[in-house]
Amino acid sequence: MRRQSLLSRAKTAIIFSLALGLAGVEKAHAQQEVQYSQYMFNMLAVNPAYAGSRDVLSMTGVYRQQWVGIEGAPTTQSFSIDMPVKKEKVGIGLQAYHDQIGVFNNTGAYLSYAYRVKVSQRSTLAMGIQAGATNLVGSLSGVRRTLDNNDIDPAFSGNTSKWLPNVGTGLYLSNDRGYIGVSVPNLIQNELRTYTGNEDTLKKARQERHYFLMMGFVVPLGSSLALKPSILVKATRDAAAFDFNVNLWIRDRVAVGASWRTNNQKFNSPFANQNGDAAIGMLEIQASDQFRIGYAYDFMLNSLQNSQKGSHEIMLRYEFGFKKAKILTPRYF
Repeated sequence: MRRQSLLSRAKTAIIFSLALGLAGVEKAHAQQEVQYSQYMFNMLAVNPAYAGSRDVLSMTGVYRQQWVGIEGAPTTQSFSIDMPVKKEKVGIGLQAYHDQIGVFNNTGAYLSYAYRVKVSQRSTLAMGIQAGATNLVGSLSGVRRTLDNNDIDPAFSGNTSKWLPNVGTGLYLSNDRGYIGVSVPNLIQNELRTYTGNEDTLKKARQERHYFLMMGFVVPLGSSLALKPSILVKATRDAAAFDFNVNLWIRDRVAVGASWRTNNQKFNSPFANQNGDAAIGMLEIQASDQFRIGYAYDFMLNSLQNSQKGSHEIMLRYEFGFKKAKILTPRYF
């Protein structure tokens, strides 16, 4: 019985920490963007300049369940569609998502536009923008902050519901063997909540501006194998996260991969946190020229390791080839 009581307290503390990061202590600037383990196959979610880069009408759906076994842990569903137009000089896209974490629900939709310029015979530079809005709903008054629930905290004095319009931008340089890109998906630092603190001072929580750097390339290993390493760097004004990944493609139909994710403050070296945040295993299957399915499992390496049962992420992609010559297998990027 005592073990269950301690576990319940731990869950309450975790949910409180999640809510606190979003509700807003003035000094807290945690990652607020949705997290994906299969980012290398879902690039439109982090860079609007990616729109149209696959040269066909492409649809991608992702479902992510994080930290299984922890009450209030994040769950995410997203859908994106993009395609090239105007002789592939322009890419357009749409992404929609629903993200739930603790007492917060985020539902958003964004339109993307990318202008694509050939900079060499094989390489294309895309300049992208996106615009849309997120509806943030937080049931803060229902958060239990102490065992007797008798504390008074103005940050949790009432519920919140806000529409948060935003715009973003990015650059994406790619060819059939590699890519590099930078992006800022949300430029506007919307105010999330304002309240009066203990010293009668005004406190504010806001959306933090996130900066992304992504890079990947393919190394052929003979006629049936190809190695595809990639990296994603995510940073706010005082924190950074690093995802290192490598996938091995077998006969261009099956890929097995692994990632290591680490989080650091003050832009320290990614190797300063030697244990990292998570180790990730993934499997991708190109079932046909047009249909791909992917799965990723996150094994936590941080203090949550013994409190949850890992994270699961499933990805489905379907591509419409208007002409048979348009379907290129595999499309690594």
